[in-house]
Amino acid sequence: MSSSGTPHSSISKQDTVRRSEDRTPLLTVRGLHVDYFDKADPVHAVSGVDLDLRRGETLGIVGESGCGKSTLVTAITRLQRPPAVTTAGSVVFHGHDGTESVDVLRLTERQLADLRWENIAVVFQSAMNALNPVLRLGSQFADVLRRHSRLSKREAWERAGELLAMVGIPADRLRSYAHELSGGMRQRATIALALACEPDLVVMDEPTTAVDVVMQRQILRQVSRLKRELGFSVIFITHDLSLLIEIADRIAVMYAGKVVETGPARQLYTDPQHPYTEALRGAFPPLHGPRREITGIPGSPPGLRTLPAGCAFHPRCARRFEPCDKTTPPLLALGAGEAACHLHQTVRGEEDHHARTR
Repeated sequence: MSSSGTPHSSISKQDTVRRSEDRTPLLTVRGLHVDYFDKADPVHAVSGVDLDLRRGETLGIVGESGCGKSTLVTAITRLQRPPAVTTAGSVVFHGHDGTESVDVLRLTERQLADLRWENIAVVFQSAMNALNPVLRLGSQFADVLRRHSRLSKREAWERAGELLAMVGIPADRLRSYAHELSGGMRQRATIALALACEPDLVVMDEPTTAVDVVMQRQILRQVSRLKRELGFSVIFITHDLSLLIEIADRIAVMYAGKVVETGPARQLYTDPQHPYTEALRGAFPPLHGPRREITGIPGSPPGLRTLPAGCAFHPRCARRFEPCDKTTPPLLALGAGEAACHLHQTVRGEEDHHARTR
């Protein structure tokens, strides 16, 4: 981040390689609880979530609508609005040298303003709502760059043109208003705006929902390219597991406000450990490989105010058995990932019993 009054230069190749290969922690989430308060009892929208994000990594968060994905990321970025309240937990953002760690949930509004854009940026799913409809595109870029990068007006507009070019938009579009851009252009512009101050982390909340499949693929390719070139980390939220398999390094699967499985993206596709993950995989057609029957998930996610006893997924699960409707399964370590399912507790219990009786 330059404060000398000169425009940001492109990140050097050496810096890019260093940031890409650095696998130290960038974000550590522990015991996060988010409730919605109204006149009735509070609704537990996020319950005890733990997450880890490393530098240069893409972490996908997947689940059906109503499972708590967006509530989780608005809590992590401190963008939630009442009646949502973070009631417990920590969100620690780690500095470059490992010593500048701060709990985002404990920062003042002024400290948050410095952290945003420079360290953490957000791309929302509706670019038309994210962009100011009464300001030209260039003015919105200039506001960010002059506030955080200390550039002059001329330098800020020049840098804005460079950022648009980075996502394939001609610099003359800086004079346009949001409604004068296509849906794909608007979405790419919000990505460029998020990258204006070269943040360490970019949070993307279903950024391709409002565009067609062709534009979706173009945007995802650009995001992957920019990530390789600039070395930032990504948290990508979507309901489409098949999409995450292509772009994420690791995936966290959410259901009823909890993380029910985590693991490397390829592992979750080839060998899912939770029945819900398996059902999500079966609900989307594969782009490659042999034909297979597409199966939906019966029923719908439970209301968070009236969760079923035991495992929240058991009313929809084809593999449920005796303990599923009575006891909530813990998140167990399974190889390179974790899963919260009684099927694995049963197997582990049998293995422990055999080991003791040998």
